[in-house]
Amino acid sequence: MPKDTKFMDTTAEFTEALAGCRRIFAAKLGDYGPSWRLLRPESVTDQLFIKAKRIRSLQIKGETKVGDGIRGEFEALVNYSFVGVIQCRLGFVDTKDLNSEQALKEYDRVSDEARELMLKKNHDYDEAWRGMRVSSYVDFILTKIERIKEIEEHSGRTAVSEGIESNYLDIANYAVFGVIKCMEDGIK
Repeated sequence: MPKDTKFMDTTAEFTEALAGCRRIFAAKLGDYGPSWRLLRPESVTDQLFIKAKRIRSLQIKGETKVGDGIRGEFEALVNYSFVGVIQCRLGFVDTKDLNSEQALKEYDRVSDEARELMLKKNHDYDEAWRGMRVSSYVDFILTKIERIKEIEEHSGRTAVSEGIESNYLDIANYAVFGVIKCMEDGIK
């Protein structure tokens, strides 16, 4: 039985976009090491908020004054989302406790989880992301960030909703879709 090629294309595109995000993450580890280990989850959430708001601002204003573009901000959203998951699992620290190799292993673990989640959701939603506008990815990401902030205000407790990690993974996946769309449209 032949496989559905549209899912194979999505998997390849998703993997390629994730590989680009990982290259950036690894390069920043080379510059700073895993200094992000000091961030409390709330600070990671605020960093995600800043990145998503900047994309929205660039979409509305149509120009940048600092040079970094929309695609780079989507890549940052992926990386900070993965950092958020890692911080939720390992907790924050007062001094770096991982070396760069260990940090990349944690990153790869979360990246694999994000890919698996995308495959499951993409199956159930039948490639719906392809028909969405990039602006909707940003709006959905901002909504997820607001949900995370509410959950953080409730000390991580939810009655019926997914937790913080699930929202971070959803943000990462929407951001990867944003990277793919930017690559397709030649947006930097």
